[in-house]
Amino acid sequence: MSAFELLLEPLEYDFMLRALATTLIASVVCAVLSCWLVLIGWSLMGDAVSHAVLPGVVLAYIVGAPFALGAVVFGFLAVGLIGAVRDTSRIKEDAAIGIVFTSLFALGLVLISVTPSHTDLNHIIFGNLLGVSSSELLQVAVLGAITLVVLVAKNRDFTLYTFDPTHAHALGLNPKLLGATLLGLLALTSVVALQTVGVILVVAMLIIPGATAYLLTDRFQRMLLIAPTISILCAVIGLYSSYYLDTASGGMVVLAQSAVFALVYVFSPRHGLIGRRLAARRRRNGHSRTEQTPTMTASAGS
Repeated sequence: MSAFELLLEPLEYDFMLRALATTLIASVVCAVLSCWLVLIGWSLMGDAVSHAVLPGVVLAYIVGAPFALGAVVFGFLAVGLIGAVRDTSRIKEDAAIGIVFTSLFALGLVLISVTPSHTDLNHIIFGNLLGVSSSELLQVAVLGAITLVVLVAKNRDFTLYTFDPTHAHALGLNPKLLGATLLGLLALTSVVALQTVGVILVVAMLIIPGATAYLLTDRFQRMLLIAPTISILCAVIGLYSSYYLDTASGGMVVLAQSAVFALVYVFSPRHGLIGRRLAARRRRNGHSRTEQTPTMTASAGS
């Protein structure tokens, strides 16, 4: 079988076309948002919100409301509870995040276990990429488009908030509102990624692309291009690999992202392990030559 046939065979099935479209949408949205999350230092917050939305999604299913509504409500509830525990006790923020997100996640698991359903709600936890329906794809596309439009439209404001909240406030922006908006987008993005990798692996798609791009460039605008490019590539590789290896699709997408991160972590020209060592060696050699030059000149003169 030729390489061209290998590429076309999976696309003969409608479920693979829907899975590919869903993966690409989720990958782009998660990757763009991940750039801000990585620079702000919200990796733990991303983990917390992505897990804390589980009970909201289940409750939304029970009452017949949109998943996004339940996710946003519980996303903000998680943030509020984290702040309350942190500000009214001796508990530090990292511990507060761990307490809140595990408690809400556990609540979601309990709700799933007692909720009668014609569909397997465990797919919310582990993802069901190959089982995405046309209506679910439409929901992912709409939520992804909303999130991406807001991120692009408020690009400069979010970037200024990320690097210098004080300066943003001096320019008339509201840092608290910008932060709250990012958290709301994080909740929406979590719903988008639920269809792809489930609650457990959402945080990987929200962090790995931005972290990888961060090791490849020092310019934020380039990060916003590199991260989704890498994420799209990994989405295609992961989905095709899962088809031919008969493995979990969401897991393969995340493994592909992890593999690219590992390569960049080692081989990135400026910030990789090897790149930093080579740069340090060049600096040492340059310093040694600088020290030796006067001695050589003096010897020649004598």
